[in-house]
Amino acid sequence: MNRRTLAILIACALATAAAGAAMRHSAPARAGTTIDPNDYVRHISNPWLPFRVGSRWVYRGVKDGQTQVDVVRVTRWTKRIMGVRCTAVSDVATHGATVLERTTDWYAQDRRGNVWYFGERTAEYSGGTVDRSGSWLAGVHGAQPGIVMTAHPAVDDAHRQEYWAGHAEDQYWLVDLNQRVRVPFGSFRHAALTLEWSRLEPHVIDRKLYVRGIGNVSEVTAEGPHETAELVSYRRG
Repeated sequence: MNRRTLAILIACALATAAAGAAMRHSAPARAGTTIDPNDYVRHISNPWLPFRVGSRWVYRGVKDGQTQVDVVRVTRWTKRIMGVRCTAVSDVATHGATVLERTTDWYAQDRRGNVWYFGERTAEYSGGTVDRSGSWLAGVHGAQPGIVMTAHPAVDDAHRQEYWAGHAEDQYWLVDLNQRVRVPFGSFRHAALTLEWSRLEPHVIDRKLYVRGIGNVSEVTAEGPHETAELVSYRRG
């Protein structure tokens, strides 16, 4: 995708976010959603986000002006959220021997193959203090889960990934399924490109690439403070 096309896409995303338009496919993630635990399965098998127990991804990149390594691991631990048995995914970011952030994210897959995000417990470490303000849980204080990856991704898919008014309002727009991407782990064709942002920060947009059978391989800020993350290793569970 050339820079002009990306600029147009960013402009469209900004316009959508600024207008506060409801994502046309996001109805399942709106406040007041009824979640039926019987609609969900035990294991996450979506090939675009293959959160199999034991899987491990390692990313290297830059955030807040410093290099960091981000290790994502699918644990065997689960948590019941809104009656749904969710898989715990550990995400630890470090700079050298210093831990910058520890997060546990909870995901579940419905019977159609869509992967849902049910919340996170996060701790950011800085100057001897710990910030846990990014934590949220579906079903608490009106927060609702959202879709992070559909069973059959298609161009123009758009979903809320989470919803807790004023606190957690991330969303994404899938804009291409034929991207080429090269990261330290390898080179790939037919990657899915998404633009992801929060309605709370409409001028910060991430450009993420997903590869079938692996998951997220690259994240680069398209608009806002410079941040990057590239996949350097992946071990399937």
